[in-house]
Amino acid sequence: MGTVQSKSKLTAQLPALAGAAKERVYLWRRRGATIATGALALVMAYGVIFGHNGLTAFAHKREEAQSLQQQMQQLQKENDRLYEHVDRLQNDPSAIEHEAREELHYTRAGEVIYTLPEGSTDSAKPNTSKTPASKP
Repeated sequence: MGTVQSKSKLTAQLPALAGAAKERVYLWRRRGATIATGALALVMAYGVIFGHNGLTAFAHKREEAQSLQQQMQQLQKENDRLYEHVDRLQNDPSAIEHEAREELHYTRAGEVIYTLPEGSTDSAKPNTSKTPASKP
């Protein structure tokens, strides 16, 4: 009879043991899902910050856009200056004369142009190279 009572006790405790096991499995599944969600959030945050189209790439693109904007403004100023120069050359005879005299070395009657050779500034400098004296 002792074995029948122990079986009935075990049968009576079986639903409680099954409920505890279910609770433990549920707790581990919940912890696993929380860890997996946290890891996924970290991976996504890393991608948002350091990814191909992340915040760091966005900051680099912004700096590049600012530099290109500055370059575009400089080129626009240069373009305006060149348009003004072309306009002066097309409409102002004194500008044409100035350009011809400057670039083509044209002269008026009675004028003399002195052209210095390119290397003349180097020959005016004294030779300062130091050579070791030979020993007798």
